[in-house]
Amino acid sequence: MQPRLFDTHTHFDVPDFDIDRELLAYQAKAVGVEALVLIGFVASRFSDLLNTQQFLTHLSEAPQVYLAPGLHPFYIEQHRSEHLQQLESFLQQHNCIAVGEIGLDTFLAEHKQPELFAQQQDYFQQQLELAMHYQKPVLLHIRKAHAETLALLKKQKFQFGGIAHAFSGGVEEAKAFIKLGFKIGVTGQITNPNAKKLHRVVQEIGAEHLVLETDCPDMTPLCCQISTQQRTRNTPANLPYVLKGLAQTLQCDETDLAEQLWRNTQQSLRLQN
Repeated sequence: MQPRLFDTHTHFDVPDFDIDRELLAYQAKAVGVEALVLIGFVASRFSDLLNTQQFLTHLSEAPQVYLAPGLHPFYIEQHRSEHLQQLESFLQQHNCIAVGEIGLDTFLAEHKQPELFAQQQDYFQQQLELAMHYQKPVLLHIRKAHAETLALLKKQKFQFGGIAHAFSGGVEEAKAFIKLGFKIGVTGQITNPNAKKLHRVVQEIGAEHLVLETDCPDMTPLCCQISTQQRTRNTPANLPYVLKGLAQTLQCDETDLAEQLWRNTQQSLRLQN
């Protein structure tokens, strides 16, 4: 029997998948992906999250689909205060598993500018407050801002945990997020032998603190990339390759690891087994 897998971070609602979403959903289920989360990033796409969930839920052999709306820090210039109101309305009206993806991102030079970074922190804080009010875990997007993210979580006394998605920090930072109740999200990057920092992190913290994700259509596992010149679209059906890469890094049995990761996901997203 193949292991059951949970894709904790997808953008399966974006136009990249409009042409063959149904087929890809069947393919994902066929390789053991029993559930996936649709992640929000801008308010204008919240309705697409819902429409995609409804579409996939009506398919007979597709993964179970969960919603996590949020305002992504990378798109800070697009966000407006009314979008926070739309987010709260969405949380009130629909069954959402988490708030995400939210956090801080200083990857671009302009996002390091005090005014924009202050805006990111403000939106992050307000979304943490919403998550606390509705008692939801959060799905964190963090790039080059791990210390600042940790500081804000501590300042807010955030206690509902969640997942540090596509984790790119070091071992001590990972341990700090774990201490605050978070699991560490592992993408197809684990299949890259040059991702030495990530390999060290997962080996150091162990399987009990990890969850799987594709972050599709991005973060394609190395073995699934058909071209170095152009971006290869990632899909939920590639999640077994992430599991395989992680099992190799941890030198453990894939089936046992998958069960541990499933339990971790249920715990972090506050679901029943």
